[in-house]
Amino acid sequence: MTHETVRLMLRPWEEADAEDLYRYASHPEVGPIAGWPMHTSVENSRQIIRDVLSAPETYAVMLKETGKPVGSIGLMIGAESNVGIPDSEAEIGYWMGVPYWGRGLIPEAVRELMRYAFDDLGMERLWCGYFDGNEKSRRVQEKCGFRYHHTAQNVPCQIGGLLRTEYATCIMREEWEEACA
Repeated sequence: MTHETVRLMLRPWEEADAEDLYRYASHPEVGPIAGWPMHTSVENSRQIIRDVLSAPETYAVMLKETGKPVGSIGLMIGAESNVGIPDSEAEIGYWMGVPYWGRGLIPEAVRELMRYAFDDLGMERLWCGYFDGNEKSRRVQEKCGFRYHHTAQNVPCQIGGLLRTEYATCIMREEWEEACA
C-alpha cells in the first residue's frame, strides 16, 4: 500500500533503497537521538530493510520531486508496538534525513498516517514518543496534535545497554476529528 501527500509518497521499503537509506541513516545526528545505531554500510542498510523496515505499515518517505527516500515512517498496531497497547491503538515512529530537516516533511507524513490510522483502520488512539533531548521529534508531535501522556525512565534502546528517558504522547480519535473539523 502507498500513501500520498502534497509533497510525499509513502511506500514500502525495497532492497534497492539501501544506498539512499545508508546516506541518511549513517549520519550521527539521526539514529542515536532516535534510539538506534548509525548504519555502518550499504549492506547493513540492506539487511535492516529486510529485517526491520519490511514490517507491515512501514514506509519509505519519498520526495515526489526526486522519487528518492529521505526518511522512514511506520505504524505499529497493538502488539507490534513495544508500549503495551490494545489492537485498537497504534504507535507512530519516524525519522528524516538531516538535509530535509525543518521543511515540515515529517509532520506532513505523520498527518497522513494519522488520517489512515483513524479513518481507514478505525484506531481509537495513536501514540508517539521521543527520547530526552530530541526536541525536533517533540515539535513534530506537538504540531500534529499529540499531547504529553507520561515519562518513562531507564528505557532500553537499540544502542547496546544504553538506558534513556522517554516521553510518551498520544492523541484520541475524537481530538483528531475536532482538529480536522
